[in-house]
Amino acid sequence: CHRQLGIGADGIIAVLPSETADLRMRIINADGSEANMCGNAIRCFAKYAYERELVKTTTFRIETFAGIIIPEVIITDGKVTAVRVNMGKPGTERPMIPMLGDEKEAIRVPVQVGDKEFQLTSLLMGVPHTMIFVDDLTTIELEKVGRSIEKHALYPQGTNVNFVEVVSSNHIKLRTWERGAGATLACGTGSCASAVASALNNHTGRNVSVELQYGRLDIEWAEDGTVFMTGPAEESFSGEIDLNEN
Repeated sequence: CHRQLGIGADGIIAVLPSETADLRMRIINADGSEANMCGNAIRCFAKYAYERELVKTTTFRIETFAGIIIPEVIITDGKVTAVRVNMGKPGTERPMIPMLGDEKEAIRVPVQVGDKEFQLTSLLMGVPHTMIFVDDLTTIELEKVGRSIEKHALYPQGTNVNFVEVVSSNHIKLRTWERGAGATLACGTGSCASAVASALNNHTGRNVSVELQYGRLDIEWAEDGTVFMTGPAEESFSGEIDLNEN
């Protein structure tokens, strides 16, 4: 995953057989830690599996450490151009995240970082996510604040940190500091979590376009609580790595 001496990536996705689903996904972050789920990875995984005929149907089941995830590939001219993913239901109670504290949920929790106080909203979207709503994304101290909250004592397993700028009732902008990967250009589970948090904080409705640095994701938080994510997936290149070489 090294940016200068290798391919460069936020992590490696392993495509594996499954006893409970069509395929199984494992994700190794750039720092060697393992993630339970990743929204961007699941779209790449789905495109890879369908186009290489590891699955035969446009909707299939993928086993992850966060449970069974069901993507639907969208085909244009025989190629997967987008993937709609049933991301399941968010966990809003602190023990599910996990996050310490006596309150049942974690909405607008005041936390001091250095000389600044932030209002945090946290939930589980396959992996723990914490949202901070800001007026202007260009002014945030992404690494400083992100790293401090990622490893804050409130989160025994750490947390991903999302900085959210609300543009309108159906449009937000997002920057993410990912647990185990640092600053990333996009985060699928973070987009889902941020859309849910925006609705919980009465900033938006339940259908939100999430603007990331190099694209958008469409997030729907259905009335039954299920979150659906729709976004693109593109292949950059293919190659081989000899694991026997140092």
